[in-house]
Amino acid sequence: MADKLVIVESPSKSKTIEQYLGRDYSVRSSKGHVRDLAIKGAGGLGVDVEHDFKPEYEVIPEKKAVVKELYDASRAAKEIYLATDPDREGEAISWHLLSVIDTKNKPVKRVIFNEITKPAILEAFDHPTDIDEHLVSSQETRRIVDRIIGFKLSKLLQSKIKSKSAGRVQSAALKLIVDREKLVAAFVAEEYYEVYAKFPTFTAQLSKLNGKNVKLESGEAAERAIASLSRVFSVESRDVRRKNVDSKPPFITSTLQQDASNRLGFTSAKTMQIAQRLYEGIELGAESVGLISYMRTDSIRLSDYFVERAGEYIAATFGKNYLGNLRKAAAKSNVQDAHEAIRPTDPFRTPESIRQWLSKDEYSLYQMIYARAVASLMKPTVVEVETLLLDAGPGLFKAVSTKQVFDGYLKLYGKFETETDENAGQLPECLPGDSLSPDSVTAKQCFTQPPQRYNEARLIKEMEDLGIGRPSTYAQTITTLKDRKYVTLVDKKFVPTDQGKITIDQLDLYFHEFIGATYTRDMENVLDKIADGQAGQLGVIRDFYAFFEPLYENARINMDKLAPRETGEKCPTCGSPMVFRRSRYGEFEGCGDYPRCKYVKPRPQTGAPKEKAEDTHVRCPKCHKGTLVIRTASKGPNKGNKFFACGNFPKCRFVAPFKAVDRPCPRCGKPLVMDEDATIRCIDQDKCGFIENK
Repeated sequence: MADKLVIVESPSKSKTIEQYLGRDYSVRSSKGHVRDLAIKGAGGLGVDVEHDFKPEYEVIPEKKAVVKELYDASRAAKEIYLATDPDREGEAISWHLLSVIDTKNKPVKRVIFNEITKPAILEAFDHPTDIDEHLVSSQETRRIVDRIIGFKLSKLLQSKIKSKSAGRVQSAALKLIVDREKLVAAFVAEEYYEVYAKFPTFTAQLSKLNGKNVKLESGEAAERAIASLSRVFSVESRDVRRKNVDSKPPFITSTLQQDASNRLGFTSAKTMQIAQRLYEGIELGAESVGLISYMRTDSIRLSDYFVERAGEYIAATFGKNYLGNLRKAAAKSNVQDAHEAIRPTDPFRTPESIRQWLSKDEYSLYQMIYARAVASLMKPTVVEVETLLLDAGPGLFKAVSTKQVFDGYLKLYGKFETETDENAGQLPECLPGDSLSPDSVTAKQCFTQPPQRYNEARLIKEMEDLGIGRPSTYAQTITTLKDRKYVTLVDKKFVPTDQGKITIDQLDLYFHEFIGATYTRDMENVLDKIADGQAGQLGVIRDFYAFFEPLYENARINMDKLAPRETGEKCPTCGSPMVFRRSRYGEFEGCGDYPRCKYVKPRPQTGAPKEKAEDTHVRCPKCHKGTLVIRTASKGPNKGNKFFACGNFPKCRFVAPFKAVDRPCPRCGKPLVMDEDATIRCIDQDKCGFIENK
């Protein structure tokens, strides 16, 4: 056993770091959190409300074996380094580790790095620090507040309206979706018309009529407008200007999730999973290398080192005339700015040069991150904008055409840029007073469009703009809304379910201020102040509880209990109306006079006999009690497809919808599976994380 013990969160990260540090260091993984609030005490909160909200922690049951391994390793070590992620949650994990390892008579240091490359790792270990108690306090405050909300409010909703959960961030996000759906439902399309004049090489649009902005609400009005126009148009003006189009700043967590959704079709959860792998390290031949900087950030700042290296790359690859000002962007007022923007760890490590070692999805995301960061340091694109105004008597027509003069940052980022500029076509060389005759003047029928439902990208942007949650919470919040059946996806857009609507209606009635964006944003700001040492944990929790508890008590007393929906049939046992009910196994029909009558309508047996599951004899990576079995989907869009599931169902609902690979994981021995893009990976990505490079 090496004298120096390093503890990280992820197994794949430990492998990368160990190869950099050498034989004197042993790197172990905590595999995430090792402790959490206990589920005991009044209301099962694990928080003693009567005694200054004192938290009580316990080792997570699934982590007892991991904790024992870490304790044994710490006893044999002479020095301990805690190298968990560089954020509040990582700081809290390090703090919790102190309580479960042997720290007696040995130095324990915190090591922080923003990228997993050899120079960054060695630099971090040359300058270790101590655990930041303010960051820990901020994270603990968030956890206590979320536990109180999660347990008390969720139990209330379960008993009253059968909703599964509520929370400070998830409910505020759900309210955005429900409120948008109300606007969509109330929308009434209005007809209007646009008038276009078509010329041989371009098209102009009617922009003013009798000196006023055009508003044609019927076909008849459009025809009258056309009839009033001159048959020969006169050139009123022709203006040609050059315009600089600046590159976009490098990605932060929210913009990465938005662009990955819009351009790659990734969910926010998938984006973060792939980014995590790129950050922790990819095997490039004989070496494992972290390809990007830390992916949970809200800062667009870039390090001096990266700016210098990227400048060298731009000059060498594209020429010095493409080199921008190497600007350093200022942070917004609501930005923590704890980390750099998301960027490649080495601008000379181009996506194409390492493509053979990346899966299709890893390559696509790395390519987008790489191009955005490097292009942000390149010169603007220069476009020539030509505007032609044509006098047609009472009408004024306008045509705008753009032409690129210098590609600038688009030399690298062009494939990711969306064309938004107008382009009416090739405008003629003409002077004021020249006459032009259109080939035709026609009206186009149009209708006003309803407000757009949120897709993942738009929802994340709205949450960011309103200050709902933090970058690290967006993906989990969206996943929770889906898992709770509060929303469904229609054409990749969120539509609230009836249960989602009922949930927000009741929360709006009794917790209106609490689920609004303002309260959630203010709480995030207060948590930032705790992290900066400008606010105290106890005072913040007391203020929260003083605000929340009266709202909760009022709702507990006055919120109506939702009556079960009747099926239209009578109970064959007692004659009472039959109703629809829900259990952990889904919806069923039962007697409305429960518990006096416990009749439940049997489910009809349909289809072929249920196929016997094939046991793999591999321990379930989630519950560690059952073994994984191979089942076949009997319904839904994946009907007929095989998938892995825990044999301890329904107590454990672990599933892995992948194709089986006929050999075990070389790292942990569990099954290998193949996803949609033929990437082979270990079924246990949470703990093992093995991915076979192509």
